[in-house]
Amino acid sequence: MARAAARHILVETREKCEDLKQQIEGGADFAQLAEEHSKCPSGKQGGDLGEFGPGQMVKEFDEVVFSADLGKPHGPVQTQFGFHLIEITSRTE
Repeated sequence: MARAAARHILVETREKCEDLKQQIEGGADFAQLAEEHSKCPSGKQGGDLGEFGPGQMVKEFDEVVFSADLGKPHGPVQTQFGFHLIEITSRTE
């Protein structure tokens, strides 16, 4: 069964998510920005969500984590919780 590990930053607006993505693409530290800006409790761990399988996260999140490139910021991804910036740190098929 497929498994993935990811970290994310959860914010309230698409604009904030896009701004953070630009900062990361410009060299800012993902974990540092997660600690400073994420509304999710995982922000205190740099946004780290640990390892999980398909179906353990909301559909929109799952679609990105199990299909997009590793090691790059993806988003904004909108869910019922807000807007996510997601980085997939590992994945096994």
